[in-house]
Amino acid sequence: MPETLIVICPHCASPNRVAAARLGDRGNCGKCKQALFEGHPVELNAANFDAHTGRSDLPVVVDFWAPWCGPCRGMAPAFEQAALDLEPNIRLAKLNTENEPELAARFAIRSIPTLAIFQGGREVARQSGAMDAGSLTRWIRSHV
Repeated sequence: MPETLIVICPHCASPNRVAAARLGDRGNCGKCKQALFEGHPVELNAANFDAHTGRSDLPVVVDFWAPWCGPCRGMAPAFEQAALDLEPNIRLAKLNTENEPELAARFAIRSIPTLAIFQGGREVARQSGAMDAGSLTRWIRSHV
C-alpha cells in the first residue's frame, strides 16, 4: 500500500491526500471540511461517478439499483451494514439507475441489483442479485 492515498470526499467529490497510516482516523475534507468517512454508502451520480471510481486509491463497490426494485430495497440494509464494516479501507456507493440511465447503459447494467467493484478506474468484479450482509462482505473482500 502506498504511503499516501487519494480519497474522494463523499460530499464535494474533491480529492484528498491521506496518509495510509492515518486512514483509520477518518479525517475531514480539506475543501469542504466534512467527514471523509461516515459509515454509509455514498450516493453517486453523473457528476461524481468518475471521480469516485477513477481517481480514488480506495476500491469502490457500486450498487446499481432502482427505487422500484424489491430485491434492491431488500438488500439496502445489508449494503449499509457492509459500508459500516468495510470503511475506511473500501468505499461503498449507490447509483440509482432510474436517475442515471446513461451510466447504467455505459456499464451494460441489465439486471438490478448489480454490484461492481472498481479499482484504479477499472471494473475488476461484478455480481448480480441481492445478497445478505455476510455474503456481501465476503464477496467484496475476496475481490479487493
